[in-house]
Amino acid sequence: MKLARRILITVGVTLTITFIGIHWVAPVVFSLYSSRKALPITKVVPTELKDRSVSQATGTKLSYLGYEFEVPWSDLDESKTERYPQNKPDKSMARLHFRSGLQSIVITGPPHSMADQMTRTDFKMSPQAFTAVFGQQAADSDYEFMKRVLEFSPNKMHPWTLSTTLSSREQFLLLTKSIVPSKPAETGIFKVRNASCQGFQQGNPQVRPDSLLLNLYYQNASIEILLVQKYYGSPGGVTQPEINRIVQTLHRSPTQLATSAK
Repeated sequence: MKLARRILITVGVTLTITFIGIHWVAPVVFSLYSSRKALPITKVVPTELKDRSVSQATGTKLSYLGYEFEVPWSDLDESKTERYPQNKPDKSMARLHFRSGLQSIVITGPPHSMADQMTRTDFKMSPQAFTAVFGQQAADSDYEFMKRVLEFSPNKMHPWTLSTTLSSREQFLLLTKSIVPSKPAETGIFKVRNASCQGFQQGNPQVRPDSLLLNLYYQNASIEILLVQKYYGSPGGVTQPEINRIVQTLHRSPTQLATSAK
């Protein structure tokens, strides 16, 4: 009887240790591995701009897709401007060509586009799961979604947590952070804003990446402006004061505002 009891106790202890290993230790090990092996982009977080000066160079006022803004360049080749979708009257994308070789792609988005993309197309998460990971504010605001994703980094993870819920949430945030930022974000992510919108600049112009991306958010809409300078003839590339000129002059057109109000 004593031998049988000893065997039962040994089996029980072994199963208990195995259970702990699967439900507690494994998530900890996986979390530690993920934080250490995370992609470099996941460690880049938004910072404030050091240069807020605005270029005063002779430029051009542009109006596309319900938005108006100025660019500090006067060599736009309007004959090459493309608008998409080509087979639909309502356009959501415009590609601009400058004679210097610089290009700009402007894309507009509806409200909650990030939440819709995560729940309906890319990941097909349930709305409840989306809220559990990113929060209700992120479901209501694309800016809040991007803010939470871009501000997340491996050093914010809790590898020693015994909560599988928290561990799963952080793992998914880390995965999202490795996907959402664009290539130029590897050189820096910066907070940008003007009187009516706020967002992020992905890319540090001082290191002249091939492209720079602006994501700006209004209460019920968003706009993305990509500056492609791979073939730009200027040796110094696009500068921060030139980017600031775009951001500080950006606003929704009166027609777009009237439509939104209706």
